[in-house]
Amino acid sequence: MMKKFALTSISLAVLGVAGTAHAQSSVTLYGTIDTSITYLNHAGGNFGEGPGATVWSIGNSSGGDLSGSRWGIKGAEDLGGGLKAVFQLENGFSPNNGQLNQSSRMFGRQAFVGLTSDQYGSVTLGRQYDPLIDLVQGITEDNYFGSSFATAGDVDNYDNSFRVNNAVKYTTPVWSGLQAEVMYSFGGIAGSTGSEQSYSAAVAYNNGPLAIAGGYFYAANNESAVTRGVEDWSSTSDGPFDGPVNIGYSSAHSLQIARAAVQYTISKFTLGLGYSNAQYAPDSESAFASTETYTTGQGFVNFQANSALLVGVGYSYTHASGDTSASYNQVSAGADYSLSKRTDLYAVAAWQHASGTTIGDVDGVATPVAAEASIGSYGYYGTSSQTLVSVGIRHKF
Repeated sequence: MMKKFALTSISLAVLGVAGTAHAQSSVTLYGTIDTSITYLNHAGGNFGEGPGATVWSIGNSSGGDLSGSRWGIKGAEDLGGGLKAVFQLENGFSPNNGQLNQSSRMFGRQAFVGLTSDQYGSVTLGRQYDPLIDLVQGITEDNYFGSSFATAGDVDNYDNSFRVNNAVKYTTPVWSGLQAEVMYSFGGIAGSTGSEQSYSAAVAYNNGPLAIAGGYFYAANNESAVTRGVEDWSSTSDGPFDGPVNIGYSSAHSLQIARAAVQYTISKFTLGLGYSNAQYAPDSESAFASTETYTTGQGFVNFQANSALLVGVGYSYTHASGDTSASYNQVSAGADYSLSKRTDLYAVAAWQHASGTTIGDVDGVATPVAAEASIGSYGYYGTSSQTLVSVGIRHKF
């Protein structure tokens, strides 16, 4: 009996240690699957149809409208004294065909490891979102209804078209609603420290019904290239080149984005305003001559009709000037109905009109062309106007 008692005590002790170890660390598997039935008029280019064609499809290039489909693993280990080791690996995919997104990367959305402290904030290293996405995007209409409300061509990364490789990021704790974040990404080009580097900073304030955020992002192209082609972007940042709005400027020497947003909630209404200035600057290797600047103003109103139904409308105006001149007007609407905490049905629609000229890729040559409407970050080519309507379902796990 003494031997049995001793073995039982040892077993309980081992289980206790295992339980303690388990409580000090955690790993979570999560994901989102989002797809829709989509109607698009005046489609062409990437559909292989004429510019006046109408297309019906399942989903879009990223598979979703409200959220890009993904699955990921994240975890934390308690190191004591308020310090934790953290990691996150996140994959992007299209549920329509099972293919990987983000240039077929295994973990194209996020892949980082770091340390976080309750008192001092966090430091993370790897492929990450930049500070404008972390602190500004959350108070824009993109956070609620996705790309149908985003800037034309997503020239300012409003819809999170890109992530940043080789990045070191520091995020402060939240001090009475105030939080800041800075990031630097190493270009890794021997003998040329500035080539392909990226850096960014942002600050946000959230206090009750009011939220304000703003920040700056810079990315450099490869300076070692003798001559860049029309579509030639090589940087630690993927780049926001999603279609005809700015594809002719992907040979830029650098990309600079300044963004600001404000959001205010009154009863069942949420009102928001946004501003951005995105500059594509050339050098002697670029396929265009003068800096192209995209200035965008946006506004939206959301109404929480009940606990399950959210509806919203928005307007976005983008003006391009410098190397060429073009304007893009876009009106958007959306509705999202929650069936449960994890599953919702939605409908989104947008109409955009473009005028003026931009730079296009005509047989590998940078050529002035008529500006084409291209809603959000979908990257669909078309004509001077374009309409998109999607009805879909999203499930989170």
